[in-house]
Amino acid sequence: MLPDTSIAANTGSPRVSTPWPKSLAALSLAWLVLLVATRAEWLEMLHQWWNIDTYNHITLIPLIVAWLVWLKRRELAKVVPRGTWAGAVLLALALALWLTGRATQINLLAHASAVLALPASLLAVLGVRVAALLLLPLGMMAFLVPFGDEIVPQLQLTTAEVAIALTQWSGVEASIDGVNIDTPAGLFIVAEACSGVKFLIAMIALAGLVCFTAFESWAKRALFLLAAIIVPILANGVRAWGTIFIAQSRGVEFAAGFDHIVYGWIFFAIVIVLLIGGAWRFFERDPEDAGYDADDLDGQPLVAAIDVFTLRTTLACVAIVALTIGAWLMDGAGVLG
Repeated sequence: MLPDTSIAANTGSPRVSTPWPKSLAALSLAWLVLLVATRAEWLEMLHQWWNIDTYNHITLIPLIVAWLVWLKRRELAKVVPRGTWAGAVLLALALALWLTGRATQINLLAHASAVLALPASLLAVLGVRVAALLLLPLGMMAFLVPFGDEIVPQLQLTTAEVAIALTQWSGVEASIDGVNIDTPAGLFIVAEACSGVKFLIAMIALAGLVCFTAFESWAKRALFLLAAIIVPILANGVRAWGTIFIAQSRGVEFAAGFDHIVYGWIFFAIVIVLLIGGAWRFFERDPEDAGYDADDLDGQPLVAAIDVFTLRTTLACVAIVALTIGAWLMDGAGVLG
């Protein structure tokens, strides 16, 4: 049985239970060691977040994660952090994948593993009950990993196909060759910057947040996520067609300026409003009601099974540091390279 935790009487605000300061200090130390060991990956990701506009939206993810944790503050005060060996095992797996990514120079694998190491260490230090309460913010951390470049060529082709269909439907003579659309006003090329990947990746991250804060039904989650993928792709094709259509009457230079000003984030902001507005009536709960409550955890078989393999806070921190230093030394020695 878990020891009772105290909650401030009549104030509604939780008072931190005794084990929390020690556990949070251990987690901070563990994260510091992990961030130092995987600093190359984090610096690469930070560079992409800040300097590549496709990934600028990721700078908001840490704030979203912090907000989601804040929503669970009262439920967290009801449980006592108690580490588990399952977290140490997951961390060992994450570090092994990190070493593999570095040895094979697969940046996506190395980046994803560096991010996975943080929730794995949280599970090791704070335990499965805390991790279950924080399942949504920990899941949102996946969107810290820059991805999407792999689908740019296909998005270019899809955008060109939608644009040529709408262009011909609107009465403008045009022909297509790959990503090149030839019209009376000139030759239009669906470049990488026009593929729509920037908006698609940002929309998927937003959809992940909405799915698990606003919906309880998996069917509704799946439908909204599907819409969040299809609608931006089609909208980008409409954007490309609009640029071509305007160029026929106002000239290519005017169309290019109009596309930059109106068909940029303003156009896609309207798409976001329409998408979320259309789903609003089907929302099933408020964000603060998302995820598990502390009282729900006793009825979860997986939580009970993992909670058996307890690990003291100090031992969890030592295990994380030892695993991290070991992986760091293996990387420096080029064991997998």
